[in-house]
Amino acid sequence: MDLRKVTIVGGGVLGSQIGLMCAYVGKEVTFWLRSEGSVERTKPKLERYSELMINDLLGAKALVGSPMGKYSYPRGLIRDWDSATAESIDDLAEAAKERFEKNIRIELDLAEALSDADVVIEAMAEDPKAKIQIYTDMKDLLPEKAVLLTNSSTLLPSTFASYTGRPDKYLALHFANTIWKNNTAEVMGHSGTDPQIFSETVKFADEINMIPLQLHKEQPGYILNSMLVPFLTAAQALLATGVSDFKTIDLTWELATGAPAGPFKILDIVGLETAYNINRMKPDAQVEGSVSNLIGKLLKEKIDKGETGVNSGIGFYNYK
Repeated sequence: MDLRKVTIVGGGVLGSQIGLMCAYVGKEVTFWLRSEGSVERTKPKLERYSELMINDLLGAKALVGSPMGKYSYPRGLIRDWDSATAESIDDLAEAAKERFEKNIRIELDLAEALSDADVVIEAMAEDPKAKIQIYTDMKDLLPEKAVLLTNSSTLLPSTFASYTGRPDKYLALHFANTIWKNNTAEVMGHSGTDPQIFSETVKFADEINMIPLQLHKEQPGYILNSMLVPFLTAAQALLATGVSDFKTIDLTWELATGAPAGPFKILDIVGLETAYNINRMKPDAQVEGSVSNLIGKLLKEKIDKGETGVNSGIGFYNYK
């Protein structure tokens, strides 16, 4: 299979990055967005992330020849660090600018966006009802050849397989944030996923410069979020119950572990809307006074003020 034409359903934080990464390696990318308002929200993300990618790429020239270079270069942008030179990095940057310009289009018509797709990546919010609706809308519009992938952070493919109209060609491909640097791609099928389609998805992840991480069974949260979500939840609980303030919690983690970012800086990067959607799926999220309920109220208050994280310029921290 030649998974060359990619349609991204959704233009959020990771959807934007996934599309840019696909365009970077030369694939043809179409973003499907619901409305003109969605377009106006997505365009700044594409501009911001493309600029960050090119800046990180050019910044890697200073690492050439350094023994520390192999630990800090943008892994998704430079396939072979050992042979990288300042000149080859300049060439990659010029090619990236050209591909971002030529290989990306935005489409509001769902049928048109899906009409010739080889692979469709659903990157919508963590809302089961919304995902079921978009799969229902897409199933009769998808070309027979299309592989359907979800970037869901916590939800299982088996939950939605029956709504897709192609359960055998449906599975999860989950990315970490800033995918051009943290170039992981967790590949997780369900019991009805065709093993050949699973293998083709692993190949696709490699083609877009990700490191495919294969799961052998379904796991809510995959590998990464099975570890990350409890960590972030513990930090939010400390804040929501008044144990400490977010800066002190972050400082504690950073000093004690040597980590470059504490949990609230990570939450700002992930996006508070994503964190809120994950939290509200907990069984006790609607139980007044429960820790999950307190966390939800804390996040909702910030979201209602437009303080949704790095992309809005302010979350727990101010980035303006």
